Amino acid sequence: MVSKNQIKLISSLHQKKQRFASQLFFAEGVKVIQELLQSNFELEHLYTTLNDFETVHVSKRTLINEQELKKISALSTPNSCLAVFKIPVPKKTIDSGLILALDDIRDPGNLGTILRLCDWFGIKQIICSKETVDIYNPKVVQATMGSITRVNVSYVDLKLFLAQTKLPVFGTFMDGENIYQSKLPQDGVIIMGNEANGISEEIEKIVTSRLTIPRFGELQKTESLNVATATAIILSEFKRNS
Repeated sequence: MVSKNQIKLISSLHQKKQRFASQLFFAEGVKVIQELLQSNFELEHLYTTLNDFETVHVSKRTLINEQELKKISALSTPNSCLAVFKIPVPKKTIDSGLILALDDIRDPGNLGTILRLCDWFGIKQIICSKETVDIYNPKVVQATMGSITRVNVSYVDLKLFLAQTKLPVFGTFMDGENIYQSKLPQDGVIIMGNEANGISEEIEKIVTSRLTIPRFGELQKTESLNVATATAIILSEFKRNS
């Protein structure tokens, strides 16, 4: 059974300020929870409607019914389980290899998908501007499908980080060099911009190489690609050329 205090706590974790005040976040679904349990994330408590997760000690596992799960779930159609985890101490920022930098990405689904893409393409570090959506937002955690455990995500002063890095800085623009004709290095920082406005003006000034994904459509009327879709293409080309 879920107590009123537990419901209140989990409900509060929808808000960024409450997540950081308590240093807790929650995840839903067997796949995501299993990935987190097998990582260095520390479980606070697991709530499940099934007699599963037998490796979790009974003191940290509560069997609940579907109605109770609906009260604590962030999903319109709740899965069979929800788990609260402690937010880990941030890892040291890596300033080497191929890094993805996100300039004010606001959509949780986009960030979660981008994290999965980085996991797929072997990108170990994502640098986020402080305006980018929180990685522990429930929708982001859900969209990562467990990749949150394998990619280091840091929130920094993006302008300062880019000004200090010794790596080449790549930006995606409509008027950049055709990425399919570019010689791409193994190391560098790739910046992806805001869904509506692209890369901000102050960050654009730091870019050393401008890239574009050319349009092949006959009418050339599509204004832009979804940022996660564009990220997939960009990362694929960098890895293909490495």
